[in-house]
Amino acid sequence: MPTCLNWFVIIFMVSLLPPSTQKWLQVTDLYKEVYHHLARYVPKIYCLGPNLNPQSEDLLAQMLLQAPLEWYLCGEDPSTGLAKLEQNNQPSQLCGHVFKVGEPTYSCRECAADPTCVLCMQCFLGSVHKEHRYRMTTSGGGGFCDCGDTEAWKKGPYCQKHEPNISDSCQEDPLAHLSTDMIARCYNVFSVVLKYAVDMLTWDKEDELPPGLEPPDRSDTYYCMLFNDEVHTYEQVIYTLQKAVNCTQKEAVSFATTVDRDGRKSVRFGDFAFCELAKSVIVRNTSRQSKPLRVQVMHSSVVAHQCFALKALHWLGHVIGYSDALRRILCQVGLERGPEGENSSLVDTLMLCDSKMWKGARNVYHQLFMSSLLMDLKYKKLFAIQFAKNYRRLQTDFMEDDHERVVSVTSLSVQLFTVPTMARMLITEENLMTTIIRTFVDHLRHRDLQGRFQFERYTAQQAFKFRRVQSLIGDLKYVLISRPTEWSDQLREKFLEGLDTFLELLKCMQGMDPVVRQVGQHIEMEPEWEAAFTLQMKLTHIISMIQEWCATDERVLIEAYKKCLTALTHCHSGFADGEQPITLSMCGHSVDTIRYCVSQEKVSIHLPVSRLLAGLHVLLSKMEVAYRFPEQLPLSELSPPMLIEHPLRCLVLCAQVHAGMWRRNGFSLVNQIYYYHNVKCRVEMFDKDLIMLQAGASMMDPNHFLMIVLSRFELYHIFSSADCRKRYNRENANKDVVQQNNTLTEEMLHLIMMVVGERFEAGIGQVEGCDEIKREILHQLCIRPMAHSELVKALPENENKETGMERVIDCVASFKKPGVTGRGLYELRPECAKQFNLYFHHYSRADQSKAEEAQRKLKRQNGEDTALPPPVLPPFCPLFASLVNILQCDVLLGMLGAVLQWAVEPSAGHWSESMLQRVLHLIGMALLEEQQQLENSSEDNDVYFNFTLKMSRPGEAPSNTASVLALLENLQNAPHLEVHEDMIRWLLKTVAGIKTMRERSASTSTVTASGSRGQEETACDKDKAERKRKAEIARLRREKVMAQMSEMQRHFINENKELFQQSLEELDASTSTSLEHSPASSDAALACVGPRRSRPREKRQVVTCILCQEEQEIRADGKAMVLAAFVQRSTVMSKNRTRPPHDPKRYDPLFMHPDLSFGTHTGSCGHIMHSHCWQRYFEAVQAKEQRRQQRLRVHTSYDVGNGEFLCPLCECLSNTVIPLLPRTMGSSRYPQPGLGQWLKTSGQQIKAMHSAHRKLQPVSEYWNAEHSVKGTHMFPSNPYSSTIKEMLTTFGTATYKVGLKVHPNEQDPRIPIMCWSSCAYTIQSIERLLVDEKKPLFGSLPCRQDDCLSSLARFGSACWTAACQPTVQGHFIRLLAALIPDPQVEASPCILDVDMLHLLVSVVLSYGSVHSQDSSGLSVDAVQLHLFHLITVAHMVQILLTSEEVTMEQESGEAERGEEEGACRLYNTLRTHVGSSLPEVGSGWHLWRCVKTGILPYLRGAALFFHHLHGVPAPPELHGQYNWEVLCGYLSLPSNLLQLFHGQQELLEPLLHGNLSFSPLVSSDCFPRESNSLIDLPDDYSALINQASSFTCPKSGGDKSRAPTLCLVCGSMLCSQSYCCQTELEGEDVGACTAHTFACGAGVGIFLRVRESQVLFLAGKTKGCFYAPPYLDDYGETDQGLRRGNPLHLCHERYRKIQKLWRQHSITEEIGHAQEANQTLVGIDWQHL
Repeated sequence: MPTCLNWFVIIFMVSLLPPSTQKWLQVTDLYKEVYHHLARYVPKIYCLGPNLNPQSEDLLAQMLLQAPLEWYLCGEDPSTGLAKLEQNNQPSQLCGHVFKVGEPTYSCRECAADPTCVLCMQCFLGSVHKEHRYRMTTSGGGGFCDCGDTEAWKKGPYCQKHEPNISDSCQEDPLAHLSTDMIARCYNVFSVVLKYAVDMLTWDKEDELPPGLEPPDRSDTYYCMLFNDEVHTYEQVIYTLQKAVNCTQKEAVSFATTVDRDGRKSVRFGDFAFCELAKSVIVRNTSRQSKPLRVQVMHSSVVAHQCFALKALHWLGHVIGYSDALRRILCQVGLERGPEGENSSLVDTLMLCDSKMWKGARNVYHQLFMSSLLMDLKYKKLFAIQFAKNYRRLQTDFMEDDHERVVSVTSLSVQLFTVPTMARMLITEENLMTTIIRTFVDHLRHRDLQGRFQFERYTAQQAFKFRRVQSLIGDLKYVLISRPTEWSDQLREKFLEGLDTFLELLKCMQGMDPVVRQVGQHIEMEPEWEAAFTLQMKLTHIISMIQEWCATDERVLIEAYKKCLTALTHCHSGFADGEQPITLSMCGHSVDTIRYCVSQEKVSIHLPVSRLLAGLHVLLSKMEVAYRFPEQLPLSELSPPMLIEHPLRCLVLCAQVHAGMWRRNGFSLVNQIYYYHNVKCRVEMFDKDLIMLQAGASMMDPNHFLMIVLSRFELYHIFSSADCRKRYNRENANKDVVQQNNTLTEEMLHLIMMVVGERFEAGIGQVEGCDEIKREILHQLCIRPMAHSELVKALPENENKETGMERVIDCVASFKKPGVTGRGLYELRPECAKQFNLYFHHYSRADQSKAEEAQRKLKRQNGEDTALPPPVLPPFCPLFASLVNILQCDVLLGMLGAVLQWAVEPSAGHWSESMLQRVLHLIGMALLEEQQQLENSSEDNDVYFNFTLKMSRPGEAPSNTASVLALLENLQNAPHLEVHEDMIRWLLKTVAGIKTMRERSASTSTVTASGSRGQEETACDKDKAERKRKAEIARLRREKVMAQMSEMQRHFINENKELFQQSLEELDASTSTSLEHSPASSDAALACVGPRRSRPREKRQVVTCILCQEEQEIRADGKAMVLAAFVQRSTVMSKNRTRPPHDPKRYDPLFMHPDLSFGTHTGSCGHIMHSHCWQRYFEAVQAKEQRRQQRLRVHTSYDVGNGEFLCPLCECLSNTVIPLLPRTMGSSRYPQPGLGQWLKTSGQQIKAMHSAHRKLQPVSEYWNAEHSVKGTHMFPSNPYSSTIKEMLTTFGTATYKVGLKVHPNEQDPRIPIMCWSSCAYTIQSIERLLVDEKKPLFGSLPCRQDDCLSSLARFGSACWTAACQPTVQGHFIRLLAALIPDPQVEASPCILDVDMLHLLVSVVLSYGSVHSQDSSGLSVDAVQLHLFHLITVAHMVQILLTSEEVTMEQESGEAERGEEEGACRLYNTLRTHVGSSLPEVGSGWHLWRCVKTGILPYLRGAALFFHHLHGVPAPPELHGQYNWEVLCGYLSLPSNLLQLFHGQQELLEPLLHGNLSFSPLVSSDCFPRESNSLIDLPDDYSALINQASSFTCPKSGGDKSRAPTLCLVCGSMLCSQSYCCQTELEGEDVGACTAHTFACGAGVGIFLRVRESQVLFLAGKTKGCFYAPPYLDDYGETDQGLRRGNPLHLCHERYRKIQKLWRQHSITEEIGHAQEANQTLVGIDWQHL
């Protein structure tokens, strides 16, 4: 901070500001003057000590440095001058809003020119695009909004805010509004300030300043400045800083966070030697594994000027915001060429020094570029030219730099290259396309001898560089992303020049990574294959886009085709080594080819040049260039065998891999084959290879083509032999070889099908562009119904990340919405099933078998035959028309005949059913082709395709083989081919139909069509009759089997008569007992409390242990049976989350406050074990855990150290066991005393206990004493067996330990209190749950909750036997004193500070300890009833004291008049005791309503409690809708509750007076308490993203949070998963979410990670899981990670499901199940989130 003297100097200087500006206006060398001013003041403001003080620095910089510049700029007071500028300024039509990290961005899938065109939220909401199909993502920061850019949008470029006015359509020069004097001043000041900022930010000397900025007095103060890099981790930096500068971990974390955010941070301040010492330690500590951290010792004045340089850039950005004219002047200054000539402008200097600057400086000047150069179209163009000129050097710097691309100036390419006019201008003027490709190729230097890329043995450094090089492909994609509509000669020339360069790149890829089949031994080292495929994937869209560019201009297409053909010929000339010519002959045809075996020679899967040529060849057909300009094309020079050679080898390689011939080549080859067919690569790999085969085959004799195919598949020797049809009868070949040959034959037949049948690409077949995508979707849905995301993944994306699916999906599929779980599914429309092709070329083998099974099943369901004939195909385009001749050529017929012959005479394993199935499919394709031609032809001579003739012609002499038709007829009834019977029948029927068609068209007498139809109908009838016969046989067989089964059942029952008789008797008994207890058969109504309570007949309760399967009766003196349980702290019902946590050592939990700020909940899975079985099981779990921890240091889903285990049966998380106890017996019928007598008797008992306790225990603090006196005459005999006593202690201690977060202590007097409290809290929780789900009070609870409540209530009534009796009696005395004032009990709570249900449960359950010594003859039931009545009255008083005033009056019926009067009387009685603090209320109706609604939850809870304590069945009326009278009757209460008070008013009023006179009546609680809910979420997810993007980290000085996370319980936004917000909890550093769970949810938390659209469940420090978010897109799917970008909307059902889990206290259980199902979740450090 400046000293006092400095302050005076500063104030004096500020007063002289205008005069100093006047001086500047008169000087000739402003540059020198300003530098002198800065040299003097900057070091006095900035960097005066180790800690920066941004407030005072900013204030002083504004006053001393920026204000003079603004005065000079405006020539007057800046506040006036800048306001005038702003007023005269025409607002820009470009939005230019720069995105913050994590801010939502929107792109319209229909209107955006490319996916990089985005809108900010404000512009999007005001645009037409919100009604379109849009994509929503979160920004990585740095880009800006494209609203107003007409080139970015096909339509709707403006939002409502940026819509241009019609009046200012004539765009005038913004400088016209400024005076020449003002322009000159602006020019001067911008020149000086920008020059200063550039000088300082690019300054690389650490100890001196540029000329003119040397400080007048130089001090010996330095900073040790640490710089960011992307090599070292946070942990390394933190550890190093702690050693180097001796700081705490917190300070080191703060340093590391700032370095990561800003790019640099001073870690030490002092003299040179002091800072140099820290530098040497940092360098030494970080140079061991990698290059050291970059550290510089910089003089404080250098750092000060660099700080102000950043401020100056900020200031420039701020000032130009006032006026477009100022923006233009700044652009002009920045781009003005310096004295050094080319690339010497200030903008060039900044760009070229980018990699030398730190992160913060880069960000600031990039922002300035965006708000100046990129917001002005004229200067954007000039900047783009400079950027393109420097492109190669910028990219080279980026390769050497280790910062991410997002902070590199090269990332600005997306803002320049995606503008279509600018991209084309840069291609023509700066030859940008060639520059990018050359730069790319230059950086990939690893080549083999043939000049191909070689990625073997890549080092980590090379791999890093390779990743960086890929960004160049992204730039090339930006340049090509929008296709030109008009071509100039210059554009053609430069594009073709770029294509030449691109072909050079592809030539380096053609044939790279070749493989040779391993024979004998397995490959030793897996070769590198990923880099080549990464390159292929990145280039896939580039290759597609180049083809699309070629398709827009015929001249370009022709030239590109020629160039590509030349390149391919050049590649082939290098591959011809060692290939010998041979001649192949078969079926009377012969062809010359070369001898080549894929299984012996080198073969490569990378053939990009061939594939590009294939793509261009299709375009020749599609654009009709091949027909209109054949003379310009080198089609006659093409050598079809050369074209097909390498693609065919590639396909043969795939077939051989499938056949298992390349197993010894390891996984690298398997992975290559996988990606070759994968949707990411197949468009430019597998598909293009197939097209190339089609192109070659269409120009060849089909017989020649098939012989070459046979030769490459290495099957020629099998099919060419004269007796090939009988080959396997004599041949006894190796089984593996036979199996391989079978698979190869199947693959070859499949290839022929694909060559002839794949016609759905426009240009090959006569189809539309959308037919291909329709067919893809159809075949995916033939496998099974699929979700939208699955379909999108299965379809290839174009460069705009679009699949084209939305345009056609409704034609082929119908959408089925999801339920509360699952996803929405698309199902295939039934009418589309006939287009199914079993041999669809994109099916994997698994897909094919699934699709076949699904389609056959569908046909069976529809009662059709199960044949899957080939679909009708569209006709070929003329260029490919000759391909159909393959189906009728001699070689194919010979092959088909051979396979059919093998099937007729099967011999073990020498043919396969798949082979036959493919042959039948091919015959079907040929027949359909002929049928199509016949149907479409006008005259018979048009039909050149006559397959039926050739298939019915037998082989020539001497072999005289059977014809294909004859073989089919033979196979029709072959028993071993039953599966194919339907298909063969379909083929024969089609042959008959075709013959009929031919006869009809040939015969002179016109046969009517009805004849042929009749023939078809008779064939059809025969089919139906045959199917009917088979169905009848199947029915008879089923009936016979059923008869046999029922006979066996009868036989079994006769043999085991006694057993069945016994079970029937038991069944009768149980029904009779249930009838006995039904209210219909009983005289009195059911009551669950009081002397009149119903006493159900005692039944033996027998349960089975899940571990040993033994049955055991539950008895007080028997073996203990226990229920697995989970006890947890809870705030689910809390009405006050701000209450500070209690000190567990001193906290007295006897009275629960009505705000239920936290409680203890007990849940159970309901599974029962013997206590000794459970102990053995738990000991085994402990032992296993100890062994495992020594082996693997990872967490499990349960913490054994905390007593946790998984239920042995259902694996539900548990941490203790509840003992099962028999029902308490009702007391004998003593004379029942009235309330007065009981009050008297209990008063005497309490006095007696007080005196007894004083004798035993003189210490006033009753639980701090040692409980030394035991076993005296006071203690009755304990009714429970030793094992039950042990389990009583176990559960009590566990509840105490968890509920109070303390170490177990069996002697602590608070144990019974915690058990009673847990019982009451669990009852309250379940009662609220039933209300929220609108379920009846009884009959709707699952067994597990029912059993849990019974066990809890009965345990509570017995737990005093395991505790010290005087202690429990002491609890009873204090509890009763809250109702009946007792002078000997101090500090009784106010009546408003006690939750009455907790009081009821505690006082009833603790009474057992008093009653055990009671000799007065009082029955337990009578005492319980009196206590219940007293507490009910107390609760009514509570409700009336807290009721809100209502002026509304309502007329009520006669029935409720008494209740209302009673309510008024009680209220007025309270007013007399309390005084004026209670307002006067005239409405008895309102008071009675308050009482009735307020007391209902308490009554329902009490009913649940007494029901489970005494086991009295509930009346049937309570199993349905709520009934007030029945509920009161069940609880032995009058339906007019106020009678309880007025009937005993003379007794109760003194108690009221005693309770109310001492207590201050302050309460925020009102009754009934509303159920807590999770927070309300917005319907549109982008509102949440927007909220999160404006959330800053609370501890990082305004830094954006990287993982903003929303607590769904309280709505707090947290900065998760970051070092900055870690806090210490119980001696361990934890993240913000974990810390919050302990404050808000007692250790359990539910969060929404906003950027990931993911729900996070946390429990404790080591447990957590991710859960599906409640936000769904229009297709009923979640989008975790926001990868798909579809708009998301809140699904209320799913959110309710999450809320239900929370209210049920099932979050921890859900986490446990998730972690057991997915072990990777266990390894996550949840505490750091």
